[in-house]
Amino acid sequence: MSWDYFIFFAIVALICWAIGAFAAWKGKRKALVYGFTLAGQAIFFTFILLMWISLERPPMRTMGETRLWYSFFLPLAGLITYFRWKYKWILSFSFILSLVFICINLFKPEIHNKTLMPALQSPWFAPHVIVYMFAYAMLGAAAVMAVYLLWFKKKTPGRQELDLCDNLICVGLAFMTLGMLFGAVWAKEAWGHYWAWDPKETWAAATWFGYLAYIHFRLRCPADYKKALIISLVAFVLLQMCWYGINYLPSAQGVSVHTYNLN
Repeated sequence: MSWDYFIFFAIVALICWAIGAFAAWKGKRKALVYGFTLAGQAIFFTFILLMWISLERPPMRTMGETRLWYSFFLPLAGLITYFRWKYKWILSFSFILSLVFICINLFKPEIHNKTLMPALQSPWFAPHVIVYMFAYAMLGAAAVMAVYLLWFKKKTPGRQELDLCDNLICVGLAFMTLGMLFGAVWAKEAWGHYWAWDPKETWAAATWFGYLAYIHFRLRCPADYKKALIISLVAFVLLQMCWYGINYLPSAQGVSVHTYNLN
């Protein structure tokens, strides 16, 4: 499977996601929402799977490849949120975010080759990245919800809306923790230690503590939701640094073992 075919799979998947999001927004039959959204998921995942076969490795090495997974998991996170809490707009937001990441991959594609450094030739590579990308998608949905509640919702948020943020962050943090554990086991096999305060690991720890601070603040001060939502957004900024910002920090160049995705 050549990267040149990505645009065709992406367009069809985006059309399906857009129809599903529109059906949810207009309160149409749930079968339309689930059917088209899941069809988009299947089409997009088919491309990921074909790329996996073509590259003879998991497509997770470069930033462009991780954006593929993020674009895939965002509508899935939106669908889970819609299924559980019936927010009509969440699929529209997840569609827009997926569109942004897909457009970045279309207009600024990265090199996709079969080369895989020895450290990445591990059975922990795929589950580590997949779990992390799902966590990022859930936390991205929580960030969208936080922005909506802070600056766009005119009325005071109801308990259900705040619970939605709480649940998204709790699920996202749980998967992030699982991803960190996978990464620690992988690091032990690859480099002989579970944790070394590599710049990437340091930002991962900062992100983890940021979301943990949100959870503790919500438990201690449930009425002060604005500060809690701001904490969640600060944690989301830390997440961006952990995900891709680390690649551009001078302190990580030539030092971090996690900057291989720029090569």
